[in-house]
Amino acid sequence: MHDFRSDNVAGAAPQVMTALAAAASGTASPYGNDPWTARVTERLRAIFETEVAVFPVATGTAANSLALSALTPPFGAVLCHHEAHITTDECGAPEFFTGGAKLVPLPGDHGKLVPETVTAHVARAGVGVVHRVQPAVLSLTQATEAGTVYSPAELAALVEAAHANGMAVHMDGARFANAVARLGCAPADLTWRAGVDVLTLGGTKGGCLAAEAVVFFNPAMAEDFGYGRKRAGHLVSKMRFLSAQLDAWLADGLWLRLAAHANAMADRLAAGLTALPGVTLAHPVEANELFVGLPAAYAEALEAAGYGFYRWDDGTARFVTAFDTPAAVVDGLLDILQGLKEKA
Repeated sequence: MHDFRSDNVAGAAPQVMTALAAAASGTASPYGNDPWTARVTERLRAIFETEVAVFPVATGTAANSLALSALTPPFGAVLCHHEAHITTDECGAPEFFTGGAKLVPLPGDHGKLVPETVTAHVARAGVGVVHRVQPAVLSLTQATEAGTVYSPAELAALVEAAHANGMAVHMDGARFANAVARLGCAPADLTWRAGVDVLTLGGTKGGCLAAEAVVFFNPAMAEDFGYGRKRAGHLVSKMRFLSAQLDAWLADGLWLRLAAHANAMADRLAAGLTALPGVTLAHPVEANELFVGLPAAYAEALEAAGYGFYRWDDGTARFVTAFDTPAAVVDGLLDILQGLKEKA
């Protein structure tokens, strides 16, 4: 039996746990003045092929909320997809840490925004009108909450629309590794080369125990970020334990290999499910999430057998594969449904 509700149910990669054990020995300077944190910054400079300012934190909510606080004034508006994690699942943290900025959810098929939607909103937003919040940030999720990915060209067009209207661009990269692994392009092509200003790079879903990083591609934008992180209570004293996770995860391409495995298991599951009668996909499977129209008999049989998945508000079932999902578990789930099909 297996829990497909989220990649948050997975444990941590052995390499990460080994690195944590090694970091537990001896002493190290606190608050990020340690060799592990310095090494993470150097790794990310190499990975993104540019100068970056890097700030590890323990949670994705902290990463997103603090990143947005660096980009918008309290009277600003953060434009995002209506299913974006920042507006559906972070309990008002972005609004709190920005001092009151307004999140503005926008529509878009398959979890994605398009430039025309952004531009149309700005045109009617009341720019310069003292009674209205002012568009300040465009927040994009990569991979999206629908399990789809933005191509470099799609990102560049969205960023152009945002920058043309005076907005900074934030990327929620909780599953950024899955997007890079799927597209096979350079991480730089999905971030600063497309014009993204700040990335919240998620390690927790991808094999870390609890580690994220806020990555500024223009270090000047991060000049005061350290103070905000401290004030918010997210400057960890023993920072080496966050950084040791990221250091091991990023070393030798491990982060992308783990993401590629999660994606491959999603592909395997999608291929098996869609071969069954009555099963449909609500969105293309481009990362490690599937949203499936599943006949009631199939859903009930899987739940009875102990398989975990979420029944989504739109009636679909969400399955999420992880860096450690065994192929045999995917095949076992499909065998159960195949058996039902043959009895029908």
